[in-house]
Amino acid sequence: MTTIGIFVFDGAEELDWAGPWEVLSSWAQIWPEDGVTVFTMSLDGEPVTCAKGLRMIPDYSLTAAPPIDVLLYPGGRGTRGHLGDHTIRSWLQAERDRGTLMTSVCTGALVYADAGLLDGRPATTYWSALDLMTSLGTDIQPRPDDRWVDSGEVITAAGVSAGIDMALHLVRRLHSEARAVEVRRQIQYDPQPPI
Repeated sequence: MTTIGIFVFDGAEELDWAGPWEVLSSWAQIWPEDGVTVFTMSLDGEPVTCAKGLRMIPDYSLTAAPPIDVLLYPGGRGTRGHLGDHTIRSWLQAERDRGTLMTSVCTGALVYADAGLLDGRPATTYWSALDLMTSLGTDIQPRPDDRWVDSGEVITAAGVSAGIDMALHLVRRLHSEARAVEVRRQIQYDPQPPI
């Protein structure tokens, strides 16, 4: 069984978590034999209001959530309040130390940088936050042209829609390229922009 926890919070950018949610939940529901479970969680389990006003009810609080194999941390304006937050830092460092695969979308990478998770690693984030990301850690190697960067224990994705690409990469990494192609077809995702 592979458990994937998506962390949500006030000010989280909707597509940062909902795009990967669609990819990963489609995988879990359509191919149950793959043994994947996807859920959402917030600090206290209470409803959150996202960046564009969408309200959502998480499945768990951090303390009630089952152990996770993969953590997805979205971006959005709400991440700025997480910088320097001892509770968030300690939680992320504990997840890293227990072997959780740490993934982020957009400015979620800022919080990872602040917690020391990106030190000495290549990483990406939203284009206008690259300088801030590198300033929050030590020897972070920015990759401004990459949609996502897999550095082993940490995967970062650039802004918003890049989270969908990263989630499909996760399916490939955790299962196979063939399954990732099947999921992409199921959600009818064509990554070529219309304009």
